[in-house]
Amino acid sequence: MKKACRVLITFISLFLFFLGTTYARPASSAIHWGFKKGENGKPAEAGKTLDDLLEKYGAVYKGDPNKKDIYLTFDNGYENGFTAKILDVLKKEQVPAAFFITGHYLEREPGLVKRMAKEGHIIGNHSWFHPDLTKVSDERLKNELERVRTETEKLTGQKQMAYLRPPRGIFSERTLDIAKQQGYTHVFWSLAFMDWRIDQQKGWKYSYDSIMKQIHPGAILLLHTVSRDNAEALEKVIKDLKKQGYQFKNLNELMMDNTLKERMLY
Repeated sequence: MKKACRVLITFISLFLFFLGTTYARPASSAIHWGFKKGENGKPAEAGKTLDDLLEKYGAVYKGDPNKKDIYLTFDNGYENGFTAKILDVLKKEQVPAAFFITGHYLEREPGLVKRMAKEGHIIGNHSWFHPDLTKVSDERLKNELERVRTETEKLTGQKQMAYLRPPRGIFSERTLDIAKQQGYTHVFWSLAFMDWRIDQQKGWKYSYDSIMKQIHPGAILLLHTVSRDNAEALEKVIKDLKKQGYQFKNLNELMMDNTLKERMLY
C-alpha cells in the first residue's frame, strides 16, 4: 500500500511538473506585425498589449516621439539591381542604415554585404531560409539565426550581430524569448508601405509620398532594396527630411537612448 502511494505521489508530482513547465513556456501564437499608416507627424500605435509584450523582451518599433530622429532600415531577401545605388546615396549623404539579410543574400551577394560593413552600416539578421519563425522548432530557429551570424562574420569580420527582423514581420512570444536568449533585439517598424512587389512599381514619387506623408519623430523606416521606386526616391527623401530638421541615426544609438531612459527611471 505504501509503495502504491509513493508511486501515485511520484506520478502526480511529475504530472504537475510537466504541466507547470508547459504553461511556463512563452506563448507560440503567431502575431503579424504588418503596418498601419501614421499621420499628422505621429506613428500608428501598436496598442498597450503589444507595447507591453515588446517591452518585456526589449523589442522596438519606434524611437523617441519627441526627437526628430529617423532610423533607416532595409530588408534584403534577394538582389534586384538597386542596392549599390542605395549604398551610393547613403554614402553621399552620410546617412547610416541597417540592412537585414538572409542566407540567400549572403551567398549570392558577398560583395554588397562586404560593402555594407565597410561603409559602416549595421548588418542585421533576417534568418537563413526566410521561414515563418513561429512554425519552426526552437532548435531550427536558433540555427537559422546562428548560420547568418557566423557566415556574416566569416565574410566581413563583423563579430557581433545584435538585431533581428523576423521574416514577413511574423513573430510570437516564444520567438521573442528565444531570440533574446541568443542576444538579439527584434526590430520592427513604424513606417512602411507596399514597396516589395517588383511587378507593381509605381515611380519614385509613390515611394517619396508614402514616406513623407507618414514621417514622424522617432520613425523606424522599413524599405526593401528590391524596389526601383525606393532607389530613385531615396536621395530626395533624405535631403528633404534633413531640411525639415530630421537627423538620421543608427540602431545602436536608439538602443543607447533606450538604455539611458531606463537608468533615469531607476
